[in-house]
Amino acid sequence: MSERKVLNKYYPPDFDPSKIPKLKLPKDRQYVVRLMAPFNMRCKTCGEYIYKGKKFNARKETVQNELYMGLPIFRFYIKCTRCLAEITFKTDPENTDYAMEHGATRNFQAEKLIEEEEKRIQQEREDEELNNPMKVLENRTKDSKMEMEVLENLQELKELNQRQAQVDFEGMIDRYREMERREREREKEEDERETKEMLERALVKRLRDSDSDSEEEEKSCSDSQEPKSSTDKPTDILTNDKPADTQGAAAGGGKRAKVESWERSVGTLGGGKALGSLVVRKKPTAVVNKPSSVSAASAAPTSHTDTKALAAESNASKPVTTQNGSSLSLLGAYSDSDSNDSE
Repeated sequence: MSERKVLNKYYPPDFDPSKIPKLKLPKDRQYVVRLMAPFNMRCKTCGEYIYKGKKFNARKETVQNELYMGLPIFRFYIKCTRCLAEITFKTDPENTDYAMEHGATRNFQAEKLIEEEEKRIQQEREDEELNNPMKVLENRTKDSKMEMEVLENLQELKELNQRQAQVDFEGMIDRYREMERREREREKEEDERETKEMLERALVKRLRDSDSDSEEEEKSCSDSQEPKSSTDKPTDILTNDKPADTQGAAAGGGKRAKVESWERSVGTLGGGKALGSLVVRKKPTAVVNKPSSVSAASAAPTSHTDTKALAAESNASKPVTTQNGSSLSLLGAYSDSDSNDSE
């Protein structure tokens, strides 16, 4: 175990290296190596994309009968990660790259194709100029013309850049900002003016409305003061007594006016029950039977008190008639009794 790190090992004096047997290995022997995919590819069997740098356990072998300037070319075998189909590619020392053989297609190689096309065109041109001096002159003329066009385009670009450099962008921006500020101020002034006009119109309209309301109030007050009824209150019809001649002249019209004024002020009372509770009928006085011994002179009504008593007795003895069961008929009867008593 201590001999594994030494620089020289012991060889016996009778050691002969030619006597060591050599292993007979095949020339196309394969080795298992760990590598990464050198380019992006897509499997032809399942369409799976394999990106550049994905690691594989590949088999490596030396390509027989293929050399590039004495350098061997190696072939690698990998398997698709999805369908396990075999994909092979080999080294390309001429282009310092890898070449796809079968099992997949290489992606994103547009730059490589362009480079190959340029190399092919350059090779063809060199082959043409090799045996044709007129072709050489023609190609030189084309090249010089193209160079002049390129120089002209370059000069135009320089002049354009100079013109743009002379433009004062800061001044243009400042002027634009000033124009925007003036526009905002103008719009603000217009808004304020419109608002002021609207407020003035609203104030004038309000003043006109208030004037019209005051005129209507004055007109209503004047109208209410001109036509006044004979009674200040609607309930005065229960207490005020009219003279007998007026009541006798307009019996039907006066009762109708009283009823209409009462309904306007208080409202129509259904059935006359509420008003009937307010009106109290007079109780009839008992008739006193005088003795027969009284003389005819004393039985005659000579005094004012006897006249009132007789009128009360006659009113009490009269039957009270109602019109359609209304309380207004009771009111009329009550007013008639009061007028009779006053008489």
